[in-house]
Amino acid sequence: MKKSLEDFVRWTKLKIRVHLSEPKIYFKEREIWWACLVSNIGFEQDGKHETFERPVLILKIFNLDILWVLPLTSKDRVGKYYFQIEHGDKKYSVILSQLRLVSSKRLLRKIRKISPEEFIKIKSKIKNLI
Repeated sequence: MKKSLEDFVRWTKLKIRVHLSEPKIYFKEREIWWACLVSNIGFEQDGKHETFERPVLILKIFNLDILWVLPLTSKDRVGKYYFQIEHGDKKYSVILSQLRLVSSKRLLRKIRKISPEEFIKIKSKIKNLI
């Protein structure tokens, strides 16, 4: 998708607000959160809508400020770079190839927690990719 100059201006303004925020949130591994991923370059997964939101799975917490996340998509993706999870009657794909280090300031609101069994499988697939 081609980005316009207006998209980058909105992205920059939002990035400044997110950077200056001082959220006091509590998060844990295995949780799925809406996160502000702003607009990225090339084929990197980015957020949608005005606040550039995308659901992410918290894979690893290093401290209260830094964590590894994996973005999710509602598109049914198959292959070694994806892991399918279900919630209710919907399927989602965890995008394993898009593992990224982010600030906890990007986390907006919690969605839910995945099962320990799914989490172990995802971690195993990540280890195999590395």
